[in-house]
Amino acid sequence: MSNPRAGKVAERIQQIIARRLEKGLRDPRLGFVTITDVRVTGDLQHASVFYTVYGDEQEQADSGAALRAATGLLRSEVGKQLGTRLTPTLEFIHDELPESAQHLTELLDEAKRRDEEAAALAANAQYAGEADPYVKPRELDAEADAEIDADGLDEAELREDETRD
Repeated sequence: MSNPRAGKVAERIQQIIARRLEKGLRDPRLGFVTITDVRVTGDLQHASVFYTVYGDEQEQADSGAALRAATGLLRSEVGKQLGTRLTPTLEFIHDELPESAQHLTELLDEAKRRDEEAAALAANAQYAGEADPYVKPRELDAEADAEIDADGLDEAELREDETRD
């Protein structure tokens, strides 16, 4: 909705419909309805009214049917209070965003709980077996042991150094 006038008209339509729903529509099917958003086309000929209903699926369906039945009454109310040359047609659409947001919140909570469980398990974890099974102490063979003298010097290395000089 890039048109600023369409934005103002949408806000005004939302206020008018919400105020009219607060007064009541004399339809027993209408439950606790909240108008969440209104989107108006650029030519101001059509308005999509998004709503949510507090209750189960049956109450949502009944409230949707009541709103569709009262579309003419609500449109005439909008026309009286809006003051535009043409009154936009109203289309009531059940807003799925709150249910989607609730589902995403539940998924994020589940992921957080699993991360906390994994962190708790990792904090108390120990290696199975040796600390590092690939590190082995250096073993000297018997011949190499004989060549190392009391000073800890390798006699073969000493001989190589003498022949170089």
